[in-house]
Amino acid sequence: MTIKFISITALLVSFLGLRLLSITMTRNHTGSDMLRSRLISIAAKEVGVRESTGQNDGPRIHEYQSVVKLKSGEPYCAAFVCWTYAQAGLPQPRSGWSPALFPASRLTKNPAAGDVFGIYFLKLKRIAHVGLVIKKDGDWVETVEGNTNLHGSRQGLV
Repeated sequence: MTIKFISITALLVSFLGLRLLSITMTRNHTGSDMLRSRLISIAAKEVGVRESTGQNDGPRIHEYQSVVKLKSGEPYCAAFVCWTYAQAGLPQPRSGWSPALFPASRLTKNPAAGDVFGIYFLKLKRIAHVGLVIKKDGDWVETVEGNTNLHGSRQGLV
């Protein structure tokens, strides 16, 4: 059984069959740098949280899911992002559907710490995995994500 958890990942900005999109959710906020730091701090404290049975479940996972009214067992990468923003006192985003986190007016090509990133899967023709940007370094983006594993799967499957 593969147990999924919250992890920190480094992603190449463009790679085989996937496109990385980022949305800046903290634009035009007073104290933006402090807010970005708080978002990263909150998310980073969750690194290592594990599911109970590998079925998108467990007490902490349910807390993420409840922020967007998902049921236990449903994928929670977007819920994790929304939970993090809620913990930082921000009213949005609040959707368990990852494509909904990317309104066109908020897309950016220069992600910064605290921004939401999404991976667009060509096969699915939609964003199918999201997380938070920790930092960008050249062509690499360091992220923290929910509902993933050491193999980088969006569903935690090998």
